[in-house]
Amino acid sequence: MKLTWFGGTTMRVHIGGAMLVIDAEGAPAGIDRAELVSGADRQVSFADLVGLEAIDPARWVPRKVSALIDESDVPAVAVYRAGDKAILLDAVGEQPLLIVTGAVERMGRWAGNAVVVVAGAPEALPELAANVLEALAPKLIAVAGPEAAVDAVILRVKDLLDGTGLMALEPGLALEV
Repeated sequence: MKLTWFGGTTMRVHIGGAMLVIDAEGAPAGIDRAELVSGADRQVSFADLVGLEAIDPARWVPRKVSALIDESDVPAVAVYRAGDKAILLDAVGEQPLLIVTGAVERMGRWAGNAVVVVAGAPEALPELAANVLEALAPKLIAVAGPEAAVDAVILRVKDLLDGTGLMALEPGLALEV
C-alpha cells in the first residue's frame, strides 16, 4: 500500500494493484487535477459518501483470499462508507485502510490491524487522532496535516500510542506501508 497526500483530504492510494484518488476536486492550488487523476482506477469523494456502499463497521470483516475457481467480478479494491466521516478501502491480502475526517464509530476487531489516516481541518487533527487511538487501537495511524498540526498531534497522543505506529504524511511524498 502506498499513500501520497497532497493537502487537505486529497490523496492518491495504491492498494491491491489499483490506484484510487480521494477528493481530487479539493486538490490544493498548484496541483494539476488532470495529472492527479491520470491513471486512477477510481475516484472517491468525502463530499459524495452517500454514493458508497455503507457497512456496519462493528460487524464488517475484511475479504479473504478466495480460490481461483471462485473468483469472478470481484473488484481488486472494495470501497465502503464506514460512518459519516470515514472511507474504508479493502484489498485482499492487505491491511484495511480507513481514512477518517471526523469522530469514528465503534468498529470490529479488524480495526486493530488497520492503517488509519486522519485528515481534515488541521486544528481538529489532535483530537481526531486521540479519538482514533482510544476507539480503535490501529496498527498504524498516519497524520495528513501541516507540520504544526502534526506536532500538536504528537503532543496530544504520545501517551496513547501503546504500540501503534505514528507517521506524518508530507505533501506530495509517497509513504509505503
